[in-house]
Amino acid sequence: MASEPIKTGGKVEPLRKTRPCPECGKPSAREHYPFCSDRCRTLDLSRWLNGSYAIPVAEDETKAGGGDERE
Repeated sequence: MASEPIKTGGKVEPLRKTRPCPECGKPSAREHYPFCSDRCRTLDLSRWLNGSYAIPVAEDETKAGGGDERE
């Protein structure tokens, strides 16, 4: 019984569906997933670091509607 040689050292990457880039809408690239390029990925990172993606918070706890205070 002849067997094929085992290949080692190969880099296996899972396949992902291409989807539109969140920045520009072009199809995503495997190296920069889910973005299409390093430029779009860097722009998104810059927005995170500058706080543009911050979640708004209610200043007054009673306005948030989650208080368990009883009067």
